[in-house]
Amino acid sequence: MDEVLLRSLTPSVLGVLVRRGADFAAAEDAVQEALMEAVRVWPEDPPRDPKGWLVAVAWRRFLDATRSDTARRRREDRVEEEPAPGPASSVDDTLQLYFLCAHPSLTPSSAVALTLRAVGGLTTRQIARAYLVPEATMAQRISRAKRTVSGVRFDRPGDVATVLRVLYLVFNEGYSGDVDLAAEAIRLTRQLAAAVDHPEVAGLLALMLLHHARRAARTAPDGSLVPLAEQDRGRWDTASIAEGVAILQGALARDRLGEFQAQAAVAALHADAPTAEETDWVQIVEWYDELARLTDSPVVRLNRAVAVGEADGARAGLAALATVDSSLPRYTAAAAYLHERDGDPAKAARLYAEAARKASNLAERDHLTRQAARLNARHPPGERPRKDGPRPRPD
Repeated sequence: MDEVLLRSLTPSVLGVLVRRGADFAAAEDAVQEALMEAVRVWPEDPPRDPKGWLVAVAWRRFLDATRSDTARRRREDRVEEEPAPGPASSVDDTLQLYFLCAHPSLTPSSAVALTLRAVGGLTTRQIARAYLVPEATMAQRISRAKRTVSGVRFDRPGDVATVLRVLYLVFNEGYSGDVDLAAEAIRLTRQLAAAVDHPEVAGLLALMLLHHARRAARTAPDGSLVPLAEQDRGRWDTASIAEGVAILQGALARDRLGEFQAQAAVAALHADAPTAEETDWVQIVEWYDELARLTDSPVVRLNRAVAVGEADGARAGLAALATVDSSLPRYTAAAAYLHERDGDPAKAARLYAEAARKASNLAERDHLTRQAARLNARHPPGERPRKDGPRPRPD
């Protein structure tokens, strides 16, 4: 059973039904039923035209549901006769589906779930497992989202920036269960890049590839986090890095800089450094300056402060950090790192312990706790080393 083929055909089949007059919610239900039928039938009797087969079955399911639903019988006059068998339309409605699923009236979590279901072709159970919520909860979330967008005109122009934000949220969820959301986000972003010519789409795809290339080196065998500077760069995926850099260069050449291109440029500089010590931190600070100009994001200013600490010394980094909102999630961890680099392990240990208590996930909490324990073991409270002591590597 070619699951990848099924998932790749999902948006175009859904688009055919919507163009024929089905509302989004009913069409999406019909497509899901057709996909389940394909899983049952195709292994023994694969069709010559997979897309045409799915369109035919989904349309029959839609007609059956419409005719049996007395509350929607008024729509019977819009239901056309079932089309004769033949090749399915080659029109690709993937882009419109992206815009529909990323409708501004939806919450980010609902937009993500609907995108994974309608464009990604994932089942409600798979999405629920990926997000570690009960299947019934995810089903309700998706149903509400479908009702919200059912009345939206399919031919309205969409906002690429909103679609990219949804895909970025999918990527940042990482992976769990039987669905790798990071890989799924890359697959969907490739689809979007094929459907729309936009430098920020290319920038997001490059960013995803460059981050994903380091995935194998991010955790130790025991599951603990490995900071960027301590990662085995021989385990990085050089093919993904090369592809990401090439896509980024093409996007930057168009001279329409956006935040995803700037983020990808930072990731490319990290990927380009043979060792952590050879990282071009001066150029990274310059890209963070561009990001701050584009987004005015406090998180960007936080990351910039750490980069300044690498480029110009810990004191300069702490001065930059002093201008950042101290309530940001990773502010305390950044302060701990910079104070350690500045030769104050006692304060750094206290801050690492405080950051661990604020951590949002177990892996991060364990990492920060180990950092605090490491400093307390080397320098018991009350003992302060010389300023020229060993320096930790950047996270």
